[in-house]
Amino acid sequence: MEVAALVALTLLLGALVILVALAVGRRKEEKNATTEQQAADSSAESSSVKGPTSKKPKQEKQRSRKDKPVQHSFSHPLLAASLKGHSGNVTCLDFSSNGKYLASCADDRTVRIWSTKDFLEREHKYLRANVELDHATLVRFSPDSRAFITWLANGDTIRIFKMIKKDDGTLSFKAAAEDFPPKHKAPILNIGIAETGKFIMSASADTTILVWDLKGELLASINTNQMTNSYAAVSPCGRFVASCGFTPDVKVWEVCFGKGGEFREVARAFDLKGHSAGVHAFAFSNDSHKMVTVSKDGTWKLWNTNVEYKKQQDPYLLMTVPCSSSERSRAALSPDGRVVAISDGCNVALYDTTSGKLEEELLGVHSEEITDLRFDINGRFLACSGDKAIRVFHNAPGYRAAIRDMRDMLKKAQNEAMKQRLQQQIKEAQSALDTVLAPPRE
Repeated sequence: MEVAALVALTLLLGALVILVALAVGRRKEEKNATTEQQAADSSAESSSVKGPTSKKPKQEKQRSRKDKPVQHSFSHPLLAASLKGHSGNVTCLDFSSNGKYLASCADDRTVRIWSTKDFLEREHKYLRANVELDHATLVRFSPDSRAFITWLANGDTIRIFKMIKKDDGTLSFKAAAEDFPPKHKAPILNIGIAETGKFIMSASADTTILVWDLKGELLASINTNQMTNSYAAVSPCGRFVASCGFTPDVKVWEVCFGKGGEFREVARAFDLKGHSAGVHAFAFSNDSHKMVTVSKDGTWKLWNTNVEYKKQQDPYLLMTVPCSSSERSRAALSPDGRVVAISDGCNVALYDTTSGKLEEELLGVHSEEITDLRFDINGRFLACSGDKAIRVFHNAPGYRAAIRDMRDMLKKAQNEAMKQRLQQQIKEAQSALDTVLAPPRE
């Protein structure tokens, strides 16, 4: 019995020793943690006392950046590239008319110029233009792809940058000596340059659209009478300016010039009437013969705008398709008019314009609401922005639509030469589509 009691006592004492050791260890950890927290608090206080000239705030800022969550990841079979380089949220995109470049601007005080030929490469190189003492919220290429214009967030005005090719073939950027005079009294919605190179447009959220010459002289002011504007743009042909807003129609004006190139007037061209609620956004096809509109009424509509409006001929509606939309929704129409893309929050839907069929749904593309949506000039890619990354997608619905249309043409072809040419084009388009849809190599 004594031996058993002795063993039990020994085990009890051993357990107590272990418990005491654990308690002491835990107290030491808590004490160390408290000391570290006090040191951090003291460091932060001394940093705030020393003011902006101290080096410590920068260190604190860098440390907090490291603590931020990792960038939103996204994958999809049609994703061609994720362009990463901006340190701020990307607010606007634009493809150059020569098809070589994609411009993007963000609140990191830079405009970045990406090469479209690198989209399918692993590395995506870019050139950076710094926006001094401000940041750009909008960017648009000039028709000759040798310059771009920006809208300055703080300056509330337009700044032009020239793209200068160096001897080694790389580009540098030089801002114009003077910015445009500030004229808008409400937040800006969009800017644009006519493909003719004759004018620049800027539109704000009140009811104002301004038309400028390239030197910053104001040519005309348009009152849209839509209570508020939600979007405005210059047509790809460079003849029209259009706007939409609180009212359920889209208004289109022609900017008229004389034979000698002198500005004459802004004349009302035509309206798109048919929605039952305000229009969020619209887009033109590359030849301006078609337009797509997306509305608060939960539909997008496709219109034929290739009409003789000077003879009072109205555009006519081609189709109405239900869709998800929101106040910041954007619309894009492929250059050939075969595919419509509609954004809703962080998602993008792609539709066939012949059948109205939903072809692709891209869900959760960005971690924040999509800010811009654009097809490239050749209709191969669709690019969108929302957070710090730019997503570039293969336009697979465009390839499918082109193949379908060419097969229909092949059935109606009269001569052998035409049949052979169409068969070759179908083969090339199918090969391109197969490449796009092929699973990535390991």
